[in-house]
Amino acid sequence: MTDYLIIAEEKMEKTLSNLTEDFTTIRAGRANPGVLSKITVDYYGSQTPLQQVANISVPEARMLVIQPWDKSLIKAIEKAIQASDVGINPNNDGTVIRLVFPELTEDRRKELSKDIKKKGEGAKVALRNIRREAVDGIKKAQKAGEITEDDQKKDEEAAQKLTDKFVEKIDKAVEAKTKEIMTV
Repeated sequence: MTDYLIIAEEKMEKTLSNLTEDFTTIRAGRANPGVLSKITVDYYGSQTPLQQVANISVPEARMLVIQPWDKSLIKAIEKAIQASDVGINPNNDGTVIRLVFPELTEDRRKELSKDIKKKGEGAKVALRNIRREAVDGIKKAQKAGEITEDDQKKDEEAAQKLTDKFVEKIDKAVEAKTKEIMTV
């Protein structure tokens, strides 16, 4: 296996992990602290991830409780949540912030499943671009005399098999997340 294939596999792994991480931010009607993973709060002049300035717990199936370590951050956290695309209004009682997740409507579920499929397609495009880079590198190596034509063919086939394997993993991840969203 050439360096091009090793690099391609690492990039494909990263693409898959980015997709699954993206999926955690899509809420399925149940409270999941992952939906807050991309929210940052202005903490003494610097943007800090919410998880680093507060404790996030799930006391009920459809509720998240955010307890800031510094009470002066309540307003900043509330503002950051409202500015994000979470789509839930925070309830602030002065010491903690509660996020109550409403049940998802059928239309919203369908909308989210389309979004999931779109993200999956984007990840597949990224995989194909990674494969193309690897194949280009393999062709250059063959032209430079670093590998034989037979090795070039084998490596190109290996790049395609690697791509197929990751496309299948992405399809499974999309299917699993869509099933989770559509389950009432």
